[in-house]
Amino acid sequence: MSIYNIPFNTSRGEHTSLEPYRGKVMLIVNTASKCGFAPQFGGLQKLHENYANDGLAVLGFPSNQFANQEPLEGDSLVTHCQINHGVTFPLFAKIDVKGQTAHPLYRHLTKVAPGFLGLKNIKWNFTKFLVDRNGKVVKRFSPTVKPEKIEAHIKRLLQS
Repeated sequence: MSIYNIPFNTSRGEHTSLEPYRGKVMLIVNTASKCGFAPQFGGLQKLHENYANDGLAVLGFPSNQFANQEPLEGDSLVTHCQINHGVTFPLFAKIDVKGQTAHPLYRHLTKVAPGFLGLKNIKWNFTKFLVDRNGKVVKRFSPTVKPEKIEAHIKRLLQS
């Protein structure tokens, strides 16, 4: 199955997939609005603002699997992230990103781009996956890697 065909829901519960982002460079991030890494929303937004016109899609997938740091859902989650972090890039419906209940998108991402020591589990919020214009996952970044440290990788993919 292609990454573009994996179904998921929008923040409003509508069925969708990554098909609308085919041909774009994607930065896929599991987010949580109450996480200590939530200030990274600002850096992700800056990447979105600087490179969306060049073909970058920053895509947020909220998850509540880490210390219950995403209690919000749907419109309230989106509104909170807009007001508190200036987010205008897409945030989708909450999903599980690890364990037996991991969403198929995250099962795919972690299979093709394992983390440190080859571990497939997502360890915390704000793990980032960079996907090229052909749907190939090219790099995984840990939660501690700030969005601005990913910018050079994004620029290279946008230029290729």
